[in-house]
Amino acid sequence: MVLFFNPFDNLVCILLGISFTVWFTLLLVFIIVPAIFGVSFGIRRLYMKTLLKIFEWATLRIERGAKEKNHPLYKPYSNAIIAKEPTSLEEEIKEIRRSGSNRDLDSASEFEMSDIFYFARRGVESIMDDEVTKRFSAEELESWNLLTRSNNNFHYISLRLTVLWGLGLLIRYGFLLPLRVTLAFTGVGLLVFLTCLVGLLPNGRLKNFLSEKVHLMCYRICVRALTAIITYHDSENKPKNGGICVANHTSPIDVIILASDGCYAMVGQIHGGLMGVIQRSMVKACPHVWFERSEVKDRHLVAKRLSDHVEDKSKLPILIFPEGTCINNTSVMMFKKGSFEIGATVYPVAIKYDPRFGDAFWNSSKFGMVNYLLRMMSSWAIVCSVWYLPPMSREEGEDAVQFANRVKAAIARQGGLVDLLWDGGLKRGKVKDTFKEEQQKLYSKMLVGTQEDRSRS
Repeated sequence: MVLFFNPFDNLVCILLGISFTVWFTLLLVFIIVPAIFGVSFGIRRLYMKTLLKIFEWATLRIERGAKEKNHPLYKPYSNAIIAKEPTSLEEEIKEIRRSGSNRDLDSASEFEMSDIFYFARRGVESIMDDEVTKRFSAEELESWNLLTRSNNNFHYISLRLTVLWGLGLLIRYGFLLPLRVTLAFTGVGLLVFLTCLVGLLPNGRLKNFLSEKVHLMCYRICVRALTAIITYHDSENKPKNGGICVANHTSPIDVIILASDGCYAMVGQIHGGLMGVIQRSMVKACPHVWFERSEVKDRHLVAKRLSDHVEDKSKLPILIFPEGTCINNTSVMMFKKGSFEIGATVYPVAIKYDPRFGDAFWNSSKFGMVNYLLRMMSSWAIVCSVWYLPPMSREEGEDAVQFANRVKAAIARQGGLVDLLWDGGLKRGKVKDTFKEEQQKLYSKMLVGTQEDRSRS
């Protein structure tokens, strides 16, 4: 039997071998090694500045092209809702009664048909400008960022924009996506392997030291897998052992964003599959707080586990997202009171993403986890700012709900977010009856008060 060797096949194999060698050498030198030592060459920030200049040029081209072609997409809306100064229910109903009746207000009956107009108008306003539902959709951009998902019609404005959009598509999916997927698998693989090794060591300073270094290194590699450009502010307020770190919640990557600058004990439900493998390996090296599915709804058990953890000052601070769901980073919604009942020191953290480079919001009702991660890794970058706020403690006479609202207000104020009282659970549920009853009580109180005032007079 005679074997024939094709020189061309040998050349292809050699070229492929060289390509993979160069590829992994670049990953090792420019990404993995800097992640180990926590240093940066400034390549990502230079990349961000370059993108900003390209976006500015593209925006000018869009405005010029839209003006020349009188494109309907760029005509200003004439039916915009003009915001009104907030007024009370009683003041608005009195105003409606004054405009609809010539009688003296004090002689009015307990109920007037014109009162219905107040509730009808508020209902229409809520439908047109619902401040809850719009928190669960992507934040609108003032300019195009060359992503089809932002607006599918922008790149048809001019030939230059179409070419630029196509070039960006090629760069994102042909170069950035394979690079980021490689880094993600590298980071997760090292996290599972190294935490299992560290878990074999006896408890002590050496194990804690190695666990911290392993977690930081792996999370920093994962951050680079998203081309995340993060600016941390006021690092002197970083959470300390025995405390609870609370932050506004936009995306599952919030964990990676925070954990790449400091180690935390995670809290969550035990999962199966790949996530379960990661959880089991992590808990071997660090005392995270994982719950079985049957334990999650037991509030007393959860509170006790968290209390036992924070009482041990040698353990890492707990990382919790009290909103309980992802919000689109334009507001902060109601904080669940559970983590504020424990009595531990709370370290608030505000996270604000820049949507111009990529939308970090995870709409879990629209995208699965794999689809969401694919969108993240095919975006230009993830750019965000993180503020560590001064630690806060529960004041005398303050209940858990008041404390939670005070912390939430501080986070919203620092991050430039809207502070909302609504429960994020409305994303999948209906409005609680208590909210409806509250409006009914306000109206009833107004009528009873009017009747009492007339009786005294």
